[in-house]
Amino acid sequence: MKTASTFSERVARKWAGLKRGWDALKIGYTVSEREHWISGVGGLFGILLVWWVSSLLVGSHVAVLVASSMGSSAVLLFAAPHGGMSQPWSVFGGHLVSALAGVASQQWLGHEPMLAASMAVALSIALMYPLRCLHPPGGATALTAVVGGETVHALGYGFVVMPIMVNTVIILLVAVAYNFPFSWRRYPQAWWRMAVVSEPTADAADTDEKCMIPHSDLVYALSQIDTFIDVSEEDLQKIYALALGHHQHAAETAGLTPEPVAEAAR
Repeated sequence: MKTASTFSERVARKWAGLKRGWDALKIGYTVSEREHWISGVGGLFGILLVWWVSSLLVGSHVAVLVASSMGSSAVLLFAAPHGGMSQPWSVFGGHLVSALAGVASQQWLGHEPMLAASMAVALSIALMYPLRCLHPPGGATALTAVVGGETVHALGYGFVVMPIMVNTVIILLVAVAYNFPFSWRRYPQAWWRMAVVSEPTADAADTDEKCMIPHSDLVYALSQIDTFIDVSEEDLQKIYALALGHHQHAAETAGLTPEPVAEAAR
């Protein structure tokens, strides 16, 4: 009887854990259906133009015309344009550093493909961190330099220029041009301020001033998490401001005295 009870408790805990994980996952997918289509069409144009322009520059007969890792970059650039991993330096630096790591690993350890492939990805990660250009598709770029076959190997360090650098520059230009007409898609983030939804009032400005988190506090909080968080400081501030405003509005509507968000979350 005790064994059955213990088993049922474990199952219940597992189920509760899965439910919490699913609820947390849903938070990241609260975008509108319009955004789904905008992102998808962006990916379509991105890869089409990378392929077309690359063929004009180097000729369609070249076997290595478009690096497969550009597909992964397209997902980030058009579906998550505000993410830190989607910003121009992350994309450009990440791909180039990874391509260099991949070619070097292939030339040094090509007689041991398994070791060369593993080393290429490891080096790309280790180099992207200090250079502040962490970009997940870079791992695929590094791997391609090793497992891409004789056609890729024959390019040597030329692989870094074509297809990698050429593809990267093209897809970045497409991302900037495509995201520009949509005011809520601030890409690159460094060029834009937060989109203003409505004319700010004195009360709104006062609320914004109160809800801003000092930069030093954000740096401290992120250092305590000690893992890469793919969200900009601007978006963190905006998320906090919107959550605080919603909490206060809901409390006022219910006729309650708004309590601090931190206290309400306990």
